[in-house]
Amino acid sequence: MTYLSRIRINPLRAASRTLLSNPRALHAAVMGGLPDHTDEERVLWRLDPDNPHRPHLFVLTRSRPDWTHVVEQVGWPDADGEHAAVRDYAPVLDQLAVGREFAFRLTASPVHNTRTPTKLTPAQAERIAAHAEVGNERPRGFRLGHRTASAQLDWLLGRTSRCGFDIPAVHIEAAAAGPQPHATATAPDCAEPPRRRPDPNPPFEVRITARHRHSFRKHEKGHHVVFHSATFEGRLRITDTELFRTSLLTGIGPSKAYGCGLLTLAPLPESRG
Repeated sequence: MTYLSRIRINPLRAASRTLLSNPRALHAAVMGGLPDHTDEERVLWRLDPDNPHRPHLFVLTRSRPDWTHVVEQVGWPDADGEHAAVRDYAPVLDQLAVGREFAFRLTASPVHNTRTPTKLTPAQAERIAAHAEVGNERPRGFRLGHRTASAQLDWLLGRTSRCGFDIPAVHIEAAAAGPQPHATATAPDCAEPPRRRPDPNPPFEVRITARHRHSFRKHEKGHHVVFHSATFEGRLRITDTELFRTSLLTGIGPSKAYGCGLLTLAPLPESRG
């Protein structure tokens, strides 16, 4: 079984400030809701702060969770409403088919690998020095985060095929014909106005709605964790059902323990009945 949970967070509570500002603390709270968790189970989560007064935490798990502790610590335990909705994910997976289109949201950590970083961090310098001490060559490469919106978009568009989907190009209607030019001796009345050429590189139906730089210590005296994340929203079309199913269940990109990788789907507005 697979379950998708949505948990309401009360941002005004003191404990909420810790969770909302520290992905490591939020990861610990997520794992605390899985009494039967094993190392083999992939857990994905994402914090959606669209409404800063009512942020939502989404979690995808293979075992059925219990979010009582999260609601009691950072939610509205005594208020009306569904504070922690847990839904069977099978109906979503049953809808997957080649050619089907969905609205989507994904918070990911776009990265690239390089052997020659322009500016070494202390951890990278230490790693190079350790290899030099034992006479090894320079490490294979360093994983660096993309920092610009254009590079982050290119990262997503460049990996959709291996994830079982594509993102359609924006459909742009041909520009309406303007006023007809005055007739001349060299331009007969029946001449058509020139048509605009289609854009050879049309934009795609995806946009970045949020970008963040995260910085925190893994433990009180642990190493410093720094990564960049981007939240993508748009339209996708399934091209390979099995690859896409794997992307949904195992996530996309790195930093999954810190709230990246969870791809969620919704019906497209025009398909809602």
